[in-house]
Amino acid sequence: MRNLKSISLLILLFLSLQVYPEQTSDKDLHSDSLKRTAELEWILSVLPPDRTSSGRVSYLDETFQDWLQRTGELPPDFDNMPSIPFLPDPLMIDEGGKNIPVISENQWEIQKERMKKELAHYITGTIPPIPDNLKSEIRSEIKDGEVTIRTVELFFGPGHQAKLTVEIMIPPGEGTFPVFLTNWTHRDWARIAVRRGYIGCLYAGADSKDDTEAYSGIWAGQYDFTRLMRRAYGASRAIDYLYTLPYVDKKKIGITGHSRNGKTSLMAAAFDNRISACIPSSGGSGAEVPWRYNTQKYDVEDIALLSCAQPAWLHPRLRFFIGREQKLPVDQHSFMSLIAPRGLMLSTAVTEPASNIFGIEQAFHSAQTVYRFLNAENNLAIASRYGVHGVNAKDIEIYIDFFDYIFGRTDRQPENRLFCHYTFDRWRELSGEQINPSDYEPKEHGLASDKKNKRISLNIWDHKKTEIKHHIRWLLGKEPAGVTNPGPESLKNGGMGEERFGSFLIRPHETRSMKVMAITPYSGFGDNLFGYLYYPVDETGEMKNKNLPIVIYLHEYDYSKGFSSMKFDHEIQSVFTNLTHMGFGVFAFDMIGFGNRMEEGSYFYERYPHWSKMGKMVADVKGAVDAMSNLDFADSSKIFVVGYSLGGTVGLFSAALDDRTAGVVSIAGFTPMRTNTSDRGTEGIKYYSHLHGLMPKLGFFAGHENHIPLDFNEIIAGIAPRPVLLITPLRDKDAHMDDIKQCIHEVKKIYGLYNAEDHIQAYAPDDYNRFSTTMRQKVYDFLKTLK
Repeated sequence: MRNLKSISLLILLFLSLQVYPEQTSDKDLHSDSLKRTAELEWILSVLPPDRTSSGRVSYLDETFQDWLQRTGELPPDFDNMPSIPFLPDPLMIDEGGKNIPVISENQWEIQKERMKKELAHYITGTIPPIPDNLKSEIRSEIKDGEVTIRTVELFFGPGHQAKLTVEIMIPPGEGTFPVFLTNWTHRDWARIAVRRGYIGCLYAGADSKDDTEAYSGIWAGQYDFTRLMRRAYGASRAIDYLYTLPYVDKKKIGITGHSRNGKTSLMAAAFDNRISACIPSSGGSGAEVPWRYNTQKYDVEDIALLSCAQPAWLHPRLRFFIGREQKLPVDQHSFMSLIAPRGLMLSTAVTEPASNIFGIEQAFHSAQTVYRFLNAENNLAIASRYGVHGVNAKDIEIYIDFFDYIFGRTDRQPENRLFCHYTFDRWRELSGEQINPSDYEPKEHGLASDKKNKRISLNIWDHKKTEIKHHIRWLLGKEPAGVTNPGPESLKNGGMGEERFGSFLIRPHETRSMKVMAITPYSGFGDNLFGYLYYPVDETGEMKNKNLPIVIYLHEYDYSKGFSSMKFDHEIQSVFTNLTHMGFGVFAFDMIGFGNRMEEGSYFYERYPHWSKMGKMVADVKGAVDAMSNLDFADSSKIFVVGYSLGGTVGLFSAALDDRTAGVVSIAGFTPMRTNTSDRGTEGIKYYSHLHGLMPKLGFFAGHENHIPLDFNEIIAGIAPRPVLLITPLRDKDAHMDDIKQCIHEVKKIYGLYNAEDHIQAYAPDDYNRFSTTMRQKVYDFLKTLK
């Protein structure tokens, strides 16, 4: 299979050099092609394996391979593309370049056309124009009570080769009627709409019946629209037909669909202004979740996973942006912005496995700026339900309620409940905090040196270490006074309480060699907190080790599931299974604002304006150490912390403050803050202060980062001489590798004061931000040496 990749790359390199044959001798062109070919080779190396129908594992699906060889296209030159780490501003023309704000309707029309062009280029593919030769043939018409059900076949395009089957359900009465347009799959949805006085219109653009699949052959070589966009094009052809019916209210056509059909609905509404309202229902990645917030650290279907699992859904060109999502000039909120000022409701379940409520709300806020600009703010809504992926009749009624509101059939507005509504400005108002960065001197010397650049002694470092802890506590905010949970003596041997808690989330399950124990407040876990301890057992089901070393696992930015998993590359089940097989107990819990504790985080700063979410997370890790120490079968001298992404950050802060932590593993958990300025292509320190609201105080230092009184070199050095493994992927778009190397270099000097240089280990794989199989093995190997 790797040979196949190499052959493909050679062909692509040849084709790319033939694009401008008269320039093939140009050194710059040749160098550029080599660089971009190397980028493609790396992309192919990180694509997840795809099991074919024959059972063979393929690393390069035929759709993508065919496109690469047919077009000779290579990844763009990312170095010449602006980095836009936050969602691109829909009201900014040429963001990252000229940065021209949209202030007039004419400018907005220009911006819309630009967004359509770029969405077609990177995500949907191009579509044919509206056909001028549509004809229809009625295939059947029956009465179901007072409702007329008509099946129609539409023919259009070159030689009328393109076909679309449409079924309409017409309620009794003269009309005109609003229209509930949806995919063939959602017949039950349309039936409910008919009872509400809508024409239910089904079109054959779904897995159950798809007339649009043939469009790729009919327009081959002219337009490269993807499967989902072909279905969206079919929806527009259904509207062509609806426009010929005198009893259709042409100003009241709403479209909706669920899951992949939700993606289709969003695309259709963005490119067809005749659609008056749109509801993408749980469309997930490729619909309401932006690509920037469905990366692996959010544990959602990222570009690599979705493009390989469903290679025909989205344009092959999108795969070039695996790990480079910040380089996309548009994102999913761009579709939403194109729908403005028409009605749009984003719908999802807050604990949906393949979704990310945080990302959806970020998209909602961004699109809201366009709706405000167009004086239509009330036409944008969000409906977040409890549960997982599926919907029921209540949800469909809510969807029709929204259509009714947009169409002027009711004045009842949607509730628009938000779960991740933190803003830095709101925190400043609540806390009354005022920090002047100039009050803090820039750090101009290394950790192991004094102001005269002389090497410090261990005694002096111990004094500095105390100062570092003081700065950490300052940054995390003032923890409110509380009472430590000691864990009742009678409950030290077990967790008590339920074996499972949380109504929707699927947790890693027991196996023959791994059992699960619920750890509750009764066993001394924090302020009424709950978690799970996974532990190894023998053939009889008894605990193997009565002096169990413990790994506290801290999860990534998985807002919807906490420490659960989407079951792809960083599948947590295998991590826990492998660690228990090695003889460790693994304790995991949802951090505040995530999974079962999402709502606990929603109003955190209204309750604790002078503390921080990061401070609460660190306090909860301390509670976890307390709880593990309370267990008679746990070895309290061997409690380790392993964390990925957010968990990697929390683990470092926690270990620096709690000397009981015997060692730390941080995977993609940090980049130095003082040099992480906004002009370097990342979210910078606003990632912590503005985006996720983890450490709001850092927001005062935006633009003055060199004045931050604390950085990760000091935090990590504060853990010395305890063992630390830092896994820092070279292609982590959120990190600066040279800064990380310098940070580790400084930290090693402190470990040298303890003669413990081998206790600080670093691994920098040629990979992007994820917890890959190779990285996991590094973690296992490291922990083996500590057990």
